[in-house]
Amino acid sequence: MHHPLDAAGPGPKFANVTLTQQVYDHLRQSILSNAFPPDTPLPEEALATRLNVSRVPVREALRRLAADGLVRLVPRQAAVVTSLSPKQFLDAYRLREALETLAVRLALPRFVPEDIRKLERFQNEMRAAAPRGDVEQFFAANAAFHGLFVDRADNDYLKATYEPLIDQMRRYRSPSADLRGGLERSIDEHEAVLDAVRAGDSPGAARLLGEHIQVPQRILETEPQVSNLTLQGVLKNGVAN
Repeated sequence: MHHPLDAAGPGPKFANVTLTQQVYDHLRQSILSNAFPPDTPLPEEALATRLNVSRVPVREALRRLAADGLVRLVPRQAAVVTSLSPKQFLDAYRLREALETLAVRLALPRFVPEDIRKLERFQNEMRAAAPRGDVEQFFAANAAFHGLFVDRADNDYLKATYEPLIDQMRRYRSPSADLRGGLERSIDEHEAVLDAVRAGDSPGAARLLGEHIQVPQRILETEPQVSNLTLQGVLKNGVAN
């Protein structure tokens, strides 16, 4: 079976200063982009060889990734990229709903006209990306749309909880899109949220965003066999787009 670490070509070059940080950043991005899919083993020695570094910065980077919830450390075995079960995926959606609806209520009183223009720009980018099938651009704009509420909420505890959660969920973008009925439906739901924001309707915007996030939840709750097959597909293929 082909392993991602066996890919041809030299590994990246790292500077000696903040070596652990650079290894951490590289591995984290590889996990989030699904270059290292869920359940991939990450042996220290193989990583050190691949990255042209000693095992010490690799070990420290893996510990940080474990604290982020992106890898699981197994005593006397290789670290493993974490995966989400259907129940964990549902739990993540429920927590995301609570966090984002709170973020909207906190953020909207702080919004300025430039914030609305940003949301409109992100919405236009999603509209342009969907017909082209440009999933990368769509989800980049989608993440920016949702993330703006969290940023403008100006609550460090909310943000510290939200960002690791989204890092876990972003590896499952295709299941999320499939469960909610495709990109076009998502665009329509974002437009409804944006209309409420323009009207200064904080409770309405929070309710609409909550309903938007609930769409995949309802399928996960009522059709577990569908959600399990959808998640297994991304685990098997190792891709999120």
